[in-house]
Formats: sequence, C-alpha cells, structure tokens
Amino acid sequence: MDITDFYDTFFEEAEELLADMERHLLELDVDEPDTEQLNAIFRAAHSIKGGAGTFGFDILQKTTHLFENLLDHTRKGELTLRRDIVDTFLETKDMLSDQLDAYRNGDEPDQEAFERICRTLQQIALEEIGQDLDGGAAAPPKPAAAPKEPEPESREADGEAGEGDQLVVALLNVGEKDRQLLVEELAQLGDVVAQGGDESRYEVTLASSVSGDDIEAVMCFIIDADQIQIRSVGNDQAAQTEELAEAVKSADAPQPKPADEPAKTAAGKAAVDQKAASASAAAKPKTKPKAKSGGESTSIRVSVDKVDQIINLVGELIITQSMLDQTVSEMDVGSDGALLNGMSLLQRNARDLQEAVMSIRMIPMDFVFSRFPRVVRETAGKLGKEIELVTEGESTELDKSLTERIIDPLTHLVRNSLDHGIEPPDVREAAGKPRTGKLILSAKHQGGNIIIEVIDDGAGLNRDRLLSKARENGLPVSDAMSDDEVWQLIFAPGFSTAKEVTDVSGRGVGMDVVKRNIQGMGGHVQIMSRPGEGTTIRIVLPLTLAILDGMSIKVGSEMFILPLSAVLESLQPAKADLYAMAGDDVVLKVRDEYLPVVAVHDALDVPDAKTELTETIAVIVQGEGRRYALLVDDLVGQQQVVVKNLETNYRKVPGVSAATILGDGSVALILDITGLHRLSRAKKERRRPERGSHSLEVLSDKALSDNALETSS
Repeated sequence: MDITDFYDTFFEEAEELLADMERHLLELDVDEPDTEQLNAIFRAAHSIKGGAGTFGFDILQKTTHLFENLLDHTRKGELTLRRDIVDTFLETKDMLSDQLDAYRNGDEPDQEAFERICRTLQQIALEEIGQDLDGGAAAPPKPAAAPKEPEPESREADGEAGEGDQLVVALLNVGEKDRQLLVEELAQLGDVVAQGGDESRYEVTLASSVSGDDIEAVMCFIIDADQIQIRSVGNDQAAQTEELAEAVKSADAPQPKPADEPAKTAAGKAAVDQKAASASAAAKPKTKPKAKSGGESTSIRVSVDKVDQIINLVGELIITQSMLDQTVSEMDVGSDGALLNGMSLLQRNARDLQEAVMSIRMIPMDFVFSRFPRVVRETAGKLGKEIELVTEGESTELDKSLTERIIDPLTHLVRNSLDHGIEPPDVREAAGKPRTGKLILSAKHQGGNIIIEVIDDGAGLNRDRLLSKARENGLPVSDAMSDDEVWQLIFAPGFSTAKEVTDVSGRGVGMDVVKRNIQGMGGHVQIMSRPGEGTTIRIVLPLTLAILDGMSIKVGSEMFILPLSAVLESLQPAKADLYAMAGDDVVLKVRDEYLPVVAVHDALDVPDAKTELTETIAVIVQGEGRRYALLVDDLVGQQQVVVKNLETNYRKVPGVSAATILGDGSVALILDITGLHRLSRAKKERRRPERGSHSLEVLSDKALSDNALETSS
C-alpha cells in the first residue's frame, strides 16, 4: 500500500475540519464558552495532528500539537478566553490552512511563519497559565522528530503502542463491504492475529509497531471517528480481562452462604462487585456509535471531473433522445402505439436522469455563507462598527461551479455594505437606530434562477452625491436619470464615493469587476435603496450553466436560442410605435417606455431574413438591467438545451454566449443579449458617417421602408 494514495482524502478531510473549527471559533461566547464547541475545536486539531503525523507533514503536525495543547487547557477551564485570544486562534487556523496548501502543492510551509505562530502560542501559554506547551520547551520545536507524550485524557482512545505490541481495533456499525476493506488496510499496517464479531462490533487483533494514532488517522478516511476504537492489549492485560470476566460470571451465579461466615461472604461479594463494575466499565464503549441505515456509509467522495464526465454523457444522451423524438415525429407511425409509448417513456426517463445527475453538482449556499462570519467580524473590527450577521436560505442549492465563482464578488459586496452602507454606532444612535447594524445574506430560488441578496439597514445611497461624483469623473449623467440608473453608477470603473482610501475600500476598483464577474456567470445585479433605511443588492443567477431553459427563434434559415429567463414578452411592432433616433437608431415604444431596437439579422449578418420592421416579431428581453427589443422572423418554441462552451470548442463569437445541439443534429447559437446589443451598436457606429440623421418622430412608411433596406445591407 502506498500511503500517498490517501493524500487527497486527507487534504479534503482537513479542509472540512478547519472550516468547522473556524465556524465554532466565530460562534464562541468568550464570556460563557460552550463546552461542546470547545471540544469540537479540540477534536478538529487532534484529528489533523494525527493525519499530519501519519503522512510525515512535520510542520503541520507540530503546529497542531501546540495548538491542541492550548485548546486542551482552554476546554479544561485553565485558560480564560478573551477576544484577542480567539483572534489568535483564528490566525492559527489560517496558518494551518496555509501549511495544508503548501503540502498539497508539494512545497514546504513557510518556516518563518511557522516559528512565529509557535512563539505566539507559547507566549499565550506562559502569560495566561504560567507554563509552556511542550514540556518546558518555550522555543518552537525543531524539525527533528521528538517522542510523543501520551495525553492522560485520551490514552486509551489514541491507542499508543510500543514496538511489537498487539492492538485490538474495534469496528462499530460498519457494513461488510467496508469492513473487509478496513481489514485489508489493517493487514498492510501489521499482522492480523485474530478477527471476529458481527456488524455492530467487529474486532481485529493486530500485531504492529504502528501507533494507534496513525492507524486511527488512516481508518478515519473510510469511516467516521466514532466507528473505531483502538486499545493496546498485552499478555498481562489479557489475563486480567479474562479474570474479570470470570468474576462477573461468578457474581451472576447463585452462591451458598455458610452460616458461620456471614461477614466474610459479604466482604467477598463486595470485592467481586467491585471487579464486576471494572470489567463492565472496561467493556463499555466510551463513545456511542451513530445509528446508520444498514450499517453502510451514507456518502462517498467522487472527483468533480468524474461528475462532469457523467453530466456530459447525459447531455449527449438527451441530444440523442431529441434526435430520435424528431425522427419519430416525422414518420407515419400513428398506428404504432408501442413505439410512441416507448419514445414517451424514454423522454421522461431521460429528463429524470438529467435532473438527478445535475443535482449531484448542486451544493447548498451554506458552503458560501459559512465564510462570511469571519469576513464580517474582521471588517467590522477594522471599521470600529458593531454588526449582526443574519443568513437566510442556507439550504438553497446552486451549481458547484457557480458557488465557487460567486464567493469573491459576494465578499466585495459584503465589505462594501459594511464600509459605505452601515453607519458607525454613534451615528446610528444619533439617528434613532440601534447601535448594532444588521447585515442579511439571503438566498432563494425563483423560477430557473437563484436570487442572492445582500441587505443592510444603513444610510442608503445618496442620489445627489452619486450624480455629483459621476460628473467629477466625467460620466454622462443627467438629473432626469431614474433611481435605478443612478444606483448602477457605483459599478462604473474607477467610481468611488469614499472620502479616504482604507484597507477595506476607497480605491474605486472592485465593483465594476463584481458586475463583470456576475455577468460572466449569466447573471445580473439589481440595486434597491431608500435613504436612511438601507440598501439591497440583488444578484440573479441561473441555477446551473450546464442546462438552459431557452426559447427557440428563427432568423432567415438560422435557428437561435434565447435564455428564457431574459425573455419578458413578444409582440408584433406597429408603425406608430417605431421612432427614428439620431443616425439610424430605432426605438420601439412599449407602454410609455422607449426600447432600443436590435435587428438580429443585421447584427449577425443572417441572409434571407425579414427586413420589413412591421413584419418581424419583437421579443422584449432584459440584459444587464436594461430592456431591448430583438427583431426576429419567428418564434419556434420553448425547450431545455444542453449548453456547450463555444469558446473551448471553437472561438469566442461576439453576441453569442454558447451553443447547443438541436434534435436534428444541427448546431444552434445561444445569444448573449448585452453582447448582441453592443455588436449592433458597433456596426451602426462604423456605418454612421454614411447616414443622415432623424429627429425623434414616428417613422413614415417611406422611412420605415428605407430603414429596413439600409439595415439589411
């Protein structure tokens, strides 16, 4: 067995343990710390230390050893917690993460940082409890391996064993398949002397020089920690256990009581009852095993690449099913009910399979939200503000690829709300508000999208201040702009209303990147604000980038797909509602709103398309918070399509976000609403010197006809 085979599993386990550690540290009440939370933090450090020692990650093992000892003093009440001590614990957790990343990348952790954190932990121990953490060695441990000192409270659980000792490894509530795997792994660590038991408790006697700590660290990659117990067994101890077992049997059996020795009998019986209690205590497990359905593990670890491969194959299956469905629809099989029923069943099963496979990639938003208590705590501390963080909808699921990409934009929005949104405590108090500001992170599903909101109860956005700052930056603004348009100014590159640059914000970078990143995920940002009441920043994202609910449209002989989430309505434009703007721009009046008209055939150079504007169909769509009227020939219908990355398989195409394969095997382009508008504007700009200008007026029949001919050229 090559122990490096377990590296990836250890790294994943350690990351989860560090995340749990940080969560518990942030939730700790320093005045009345919860014992269970302290124990959980201690166990996380202990587990990481054991694994690090097994794999020879010395620096990680030594850091967690010191940290574990300090946590042990804390949970015993020998170290009184303060906020600054918890901050140091959080810094230690960050250091452990850095060391873990270094080992993952095949590097050695930063020695200077390691020595510094060791000195910091030692200093806390010396100042707070009057002793160091490593048997009198105040200096950080040297790279050479030092003998381990068994911990009094966990000696039996750790199962420290010397050279040639026998260990009894008890597997609790482990199914047969996992049990056999574990026994095979144990055989790689020593000689299996004996084994036996049932599913509830299966014991393996192992002759090995490997310590119980190391064995437990390896086993815990396959089963939970509370499903394994390890104890050291020598000949004398085995004999004592057998003697105690006999004592229990004797105590249970009825004994004659000689009349002349009542006192002796009572004393003997008492002695036996003490032995019986000891034997019972020795045999009783220290931890209560979790009840598991069928004794099997309820989850497995699978590489993301394997999941992506399955999703791609299911996508191909869906495409093949669509091809078959279209072929059958074109055949004269009205009398063949079996074929029609079979195709209907195939379609239903393929859709169910697709949804089931897609759900594998979906993970709860708690994966994202769990990072923000630390961000809020540290940012509020730097700003001198009191903040209460509330999270809602943590169980709402989102595609894994999107959750990883949304973390950075969301972090910037949170920091922005803390810095610019929520006022300092004194200012809030003077305004009649609670000194503690509230920040809410919310997630919920809405149709085929997920809505993520960052809500603060701060001062809100100042319209006049934003307009003034925009004019200073040379941005084209006017007092007639709507509030929504003014709020969107904060996403302009280089725009900032901060009076001074701080560690948190003020440089005018970040918010424009936030908007671009969200748009890159197929989403958009909305802002709602009320002066004195607060601001809500809403992010709208698709649930997944692998499957898309789309509307099929036809332009000329070409088929295109519009994201259904961007489609608001469709209508046939009337001459009275079409107006000419400067140059050759045309707008469509829809319920007192003038929408820019984008002719798809003109933007994408599609031949043989309808050019008379009044004969086309206007699809009202929304992109980046703005509405447009796309002119198309026909609406074909709605369908769910498998998204194919066009840039990976071909190249980036302006106005197009991706592609898909239709039921007839042809490729259809998925349109990018905002990109299509930019492409249309760029083409008009290149043609502008050749065109005349029109005032804002209703187009005459001749103007409509001329405009149609020009846009088709």
